[in-house]
Amino acid sequence: MERKVLLVCATVVFLGLLTASLSFAAEAKRIKGSQVQFTSPSVCVYPRSPAMALGMTASISLLVAQVIINVAAGCICCRKTLPNSNSNWSLALVCFVVSWFTFVIAFLLLLTGATLNDQHGEESMYFGSYCYVVKPGVFAGGAILSLASVTLGLLYYLTLLSGKSRAEPWGGVSNPNQGGIAMGQPQFPPQTMQEPVFVHEDTYNRRQLP
Repeated sequence: MERKVLLVCATVVFLGLLTASLSFAAEAKRIKGSQVQFTSPSVCVYPRSPAMALGMTASISLLVAQVIINVAAGCICCRKTLPNSNSNWSLALVCFVVSWFTFVIAFLLLLTGATLNDQHGEESMYFGSYCYVVKPGVFAGGAILSLASVTLGLLYYLTLLSGKSRAEPWGGVSNPNQGGIAMGQPQFPPQTMQEPVFVHEDTYNRRQLP
């Protein structure tokens, strides 16, 4: 069990750090407004940028991390064993909800930023007098929210795991007297101790005579 927990935590931490690194790299490589050129009054020319690939990879990495956490922890609404104290249960529920909330926002930011950063070719019509580019901070915000989502997901997983271990102190068996060796009272009646009876010596001698 401990090896499984360590493997899940190590994998999720790695994916979370990978997502944040790729997101910050995409923030640095995104197309900026000063890089857009005009070939005509109605055409914007966008340079090539690796931000789309970085953003897409970051979003996929975040998605895999979220799936691993929830598969390992299980559905919080379907669990039979819950943390003992109300504080642990409340903490797990809050971490679960906030983790999914931050995950959805981070995933949409990374996916949308990666999509908008790719102009499907180098030329694109612009509307009005603006050439649309990804705003600063989109990928960076996705990176921060990704770290928050992974951290809260791990806290949710470890809280539920701690509650399960406390609820089953006998290695998964809630009642040690069930399914094992039956413990009961001995079948033979206990022997009662009687006090010795003192007999006079002359009486004993007469009984020994023929």
